Amino acid sequence: MGRIEFWFEFASTYSYPAAMRIEALADEAGHDIVWKPFLLGPVFNSQQGLTDSPFNAFPVKGRYMWRDLARVCARAGLPLETPARFPQNGLLAARCTLALPEAARAAFVKAVYAANFADGALISEPAIVSRCIVAAGENPDAIMARAGDETIKAELKANTEEAMRRGVFGSPTFFADDGEMFWGNDRLEDAFDWLAAPLQIMSIGGTR
Repeated sequence: MGRIEFWFEFASTYSYPAAMRIEALADEAGHDIVWKPFLLGPVFNSQQGLTDSPFNAFPVKGRYMWRDLARVCARAGLPLETPARFPQNGLLAARCTLALPEAARAAFVKAVYAANFADGALISEPAIVSRCIVAAGENPDAIMARAGDETIKAELKANTEEAMRRGVFGSPTFFADDGEMFWGNDRLEDAFDWLAAPLQIMSIGGTR
């Protein structure tokens, strides 16, 4: 049995289909998923000097992304609704992910992504996040209170800093248990294939 780390930001468009697909792939392959929320804002600002999503900063890229995402979701049988705001503020939802028991995180993450990209809801609203916690079978008052703890805030900050240290530049990003990194919903299957049979590849300047 292997392990896939799933690094995600709730505002990320392509993380929506990835979040909805990853459990079935992991179950089929017998692998575990480690759910790793982080914040893209500090990553974009540190690496590219951006204070907004690249899809807003470069409108031609944004127009293509929304059309491509529509194709991706249609192929996967996923509903897609333009979010009420883009990018959304996923801070509260990210903290709640870490406040939840690990067994409840998958259901919560999927509920938040559905609220964002299938319902067009504001996922920064506590009422929406509470609804997603209920969908995961947990007590929203208890989880929301725990999400405000300094330990949870520090863990999310540490996740974001770790993501940057490890070379993450976007969401979704996947790490196989040997540290191999894959970026993008369209590389999810590649990550699982790597777990099953890592490739011997050449890297720039010599062997891997």
